[in-house]
Amino acid sequence: MTTIQEMLTLIKDEFSIFNEPQEKYVLLVDLAKKSSGLPPEKRTDKNKVNGCISQAWIIADKETDNTYNFQTDSDAMIVKGLLFILQRLFNGQRKEDIVSIDGQNILDHIGLKGTISSQRTNGFGAAINKIQHELVV
Repeated sequence: MTTIQEMLTLIKDEFSIFNEPQEKYVLLVDLAKKSSGLPPEKRTDKNKVNGCISQAWIIADKETDNTYNFQTDSDAMIVKGLLFILQRLFNGQRKEDIVSIDGQNILDHIGLKGTISSQRTNGFGAAINKIQHELVV
């Protein structure tokens, strides 16, 4: 199993080949296209990320081995790409590992701090808070 830190490094390496913000946005859109999204019936208020300027949803499913699987979706491709990054980081991980991550440092670590608008950065933080809060409750 790949740890969250190992996955962060892999994602950082993917973004590090690009110097221009526009190129990083293209990669985020490409990541969004890899996301399977959610069917309309799962885009509910319960699954909605509050604090995100776009429409965004996250579902956490606990697996039998006490790891979690996440499904995400958004009506904005950049946000969908950012949420797909969270899926890649947290899918297959244990609750203790997910809640121990300082979500504010993820964008900085992978090289997106300053590239992503403050509104999207705030929404990304809200998505991480939703994930971590739901696991603790």
